[in-house]
Amino acid sequence: MKTEVYLLPELDCPNCAMKVERQIGKIKGLSQVSVNFMQKKMTVSYEGESRREEILRTLKQIEPDIRPIEVSGAGRMASSGEDDGQQQKHCGCGHDHDHTSSCSSGCDHDHHDHHEHHSCTCAHDHHDEKETAAAGVRPQAQGEVRLRLAGLDCAQCAAKIERAVSELPQVKAASVTFSTELLAVDLQPGQDRETLIRSVRELVGRLEPQVQVVLAEDREASAEKPRSFLKDNARLIVGALVFAVGIAVEHQSWAVVIFLISFVLIGGDVVVSAVRNVLHGEWFDETFLMSVATIGAFAISDYTEGVAVMLFYQIGEVLQSIAVDRSRRSISSLMNIRADTATLLQQGQERIVDPQQVRVNDLILVRAGERVPLDGVIEEGTSSLDTSALTGESLPRDVGAGDEILAGMVNLNGVLRIRVSREYGESTVARILELVENASSKKAPIERFITRFARVYTPVVVIAAVLVAVIPPLLNLGSLQVWVYRALTFLVVSCPCALVISIPLGLFAGIGGASRRGILVKGGNDLEILKDVDTVVFDKTGTLTQGVFTVTEICPVRIEQRQLLELAALGESFSNHPIARSIVSAYGQPIDRQRVSDVHEIPGQGLRVCIDGRPVVLGNEKLMRSCGYKIASTSAAGTLVHVAVDEAYAGYLVIADQIKPTSAPAIRQLKQQGVRRTVMLTGDRESAARAVAQQIGVDTVVAQLLPQDKVEQVEKLMQQQAAGKKLAFVGDGINDAPVLARADLGVAMGGMGSDAAIEAADIILMKDDPAALAQAIRISRKTHRILVQNIVFSLAVKIGVLILTVFGMSNMGMGVFADVGVMLLAILNSMRALSLR
Repeated sequence: MKTEVYLLPELDCPNCAMKVERQIGKIKGLSQVSVNFMQKKMTVSYEGESRREEILRTLKQIEPDIRPIEVSGAGRMASSGEDDGQQQKHCGCGHDHDHTSSCSSGCDHDHHDHHEHHSCTCAHDHHDEKETAAAGVRPQAQGEVRLRLAGLDCAQCAAKIERAVSELPQVKAASVTFSTELLAVDLQPGQDRETLIRSVRELVGRLEPQVQVVLAEDREASAEKPRSFLKDNARLIVGALVFAVGIAVEHQSWAVVIFLISFVLIGGDVVVSAVRNVLHGEWFDETFLMSVATIGAFAISDYTEGVAVMLFYQIGEVLQSIAVDRSRRSISSLMNIRADTATLLQQGQERIVDPQQVRVNDLILVRAGERVPLDGVIEEGTSSLDTSALTGESLPRDVGAGDEILAGMVNLNGVLRIRVSREYGESTVARILELVENASSKKAPIERFITRFARVYTPVVVIAAVLVAVIPPLLNLGSLQVWVYRALTFLVVSCPCALVISIPLGLFAGIGGASRRGILVKGGNDLEILKDVDTVVFDKTGTLTQGVFTVTEICPVRIEQRQLLELAALGESFSNHPIARSIVSAYGQPIDRQRVSDVHEIPGQGLRVCIDGRPVVLGNEKLMRSCGYKIASTSAAGTLVHVAVDEAYAGYLVIADQIKPTSAPAIRQLKQQGVRRTVMLTGDRESAARAVAQQIGVDTVVAQLLPQDKVEQVEKLMQQQAAGKKLAFVGDGINDAPVLARADLGVAMGGMGSDAAIEAADIILMKDDPAALAQAIRISRKTHRILVQNIVFSLAVKIGVLILTVFGMSNMGMGVFADVGVMLLAILNSMRALSLR
């Protein structure tokens, strides 16, 4: 499945968005078309050859004012997949595929079985339940020039500049992103960068003298130019003044001319748009319905009403545009976590550059008050970091040399020298921004329902209007003029804009509000699923526990305690698993690996080695029993690592993992949110697992599992779910990827920028706090309540006005309120999803 994404900067009408989606969807060869009105973005999925030319031609026919910008044509393809399609996972091995297996050792964080000899053996398995994971942001490519068009305040001007720059002989491709004032130019091979910049500046200077072309890394790039309300709405204001004159002289015989002039000034563009849409088969477009209603008022000599309705409608459209724009800015400001510049250190000199120009292993400087531009490791300096933008955590985090630091954090004090570990396109902040940007493109079931409902609602009301105009006069229930007026009021009420705007806006606000709290939701469909979760399954290590292991007991049999620890440490020195590292740390002596030979790993159980020529077996109870050793019984809480030497059992070590302080409160909060059942899956011993479960209050424990066993357990639990209820699995990263993919909802403890967690799941809890899942469920349910309120309120008002109209108790003014007024109230109500007490 291939995907193309188009920005539609001039798309300012929700009804137009539905029309574009409907008409483009009729093109043969396209499997799916989705238009996101809030982001002014169209996503097209198809098999085989691109339908780009036909898409652009159709779009020009139905909406000639829209100048589409092809995002994928700028060099970055959007993530492919359908709403109910496949989800690709990324395991870090370079393969984009569904991740269905862990390392070759069959490792499990709860088992002593993870050794450094393993390699990725990912299977290419698909999961129908999931969406495609978002692709990373493409870093600046070689041969590409990024320029900022400071002062660009017109989307059509942006499209004009893009077309003109694309036609320059030294340019291979050009793309203007209107929302960020960014011009990306892909140079032809061998072309000079500085020559191109001069050419672009001359060209833009001729086309748009008020636009200043600066390098993307230049700090003087100006902020967005404020719009002029009077300039943008001059014709509407003049038309309103002329209408006022018409009202003053309405008793004069020539007053009709004044009303006609005011109508043309106020609603001329609406009528022109309606005619154009009818020519392309769009009979139930909002502009057509409004034009028929107002022209009909003129036809029955109700001039004042006809102009007034069009005036109120246009005022409502202006207010709608302001409300939607402010809503967009409110949500976008939550994700204002990208640093515009980076201070690059080269040969002792500081240089201000765009973060996308910095490469891995470069040194950057971050001063107090600055936002960290890229992921890296601190080489020098100490400070406190504000991580709230990423994790929602209010308390600062203290860091020093050797600590990992992530893009998007704010340096509160001190100066930090940072060695960059990821380029911008792979950084945490880039991935987060990409996830939030793409979240609205995945439509929730309630959003798809409204789209289908809107296609039925409008024709039904229009047919009802025709019947109201015709049948009562035939039955001698009143004059034709009275019933035609009532029918025209029906037309005013018939547009479902309040629903079409408020539903996606509410979901957008809910996702934005969750991101402010360190909860990343990949799509509106995932936010909707959250409200139905009644079973939560947890992995243990790193999810409910801290994943920080310490050796708490050393229990030798027939050998000395020190000797048992030494044998375990020498054997485990070949592993990078936290359990192995805890044993080596407890030993505390230099490791002489030359003493160890013939290392043989038994997947999921342990290993055999030779130490000083003596055969040693290290592993779990299953390995010991398979080798015929009788092990010691113990009630110790923790993971046991058994040791056998010279074909005889030698004892065991107890390794304990600390429970997260938030785990018990998280379980309580989930119960308060109505979660019926909590389950913990672990590869640990039964007794140790039950001890942890008892402390935190988990209902059910399934222990001694291998990674593949966890998938089987989740499938069993899903079969036990009540109709309409969902199961969420909470894991800590790549080893849980198969389970995250299989569950109804995969929730990853993203921690401090885990690539595996961000790619593998539907929801990422950035602050490693399981209690955040309860908060995510609250956000989901609040958002859903708001959406239902908008639907019920909008339909109740519209149906109420329609009923009053039939009995002659309403007029067109009330009809305009039922359309535009309700829409504004629904938008304001949707914005409540941003906040959560």
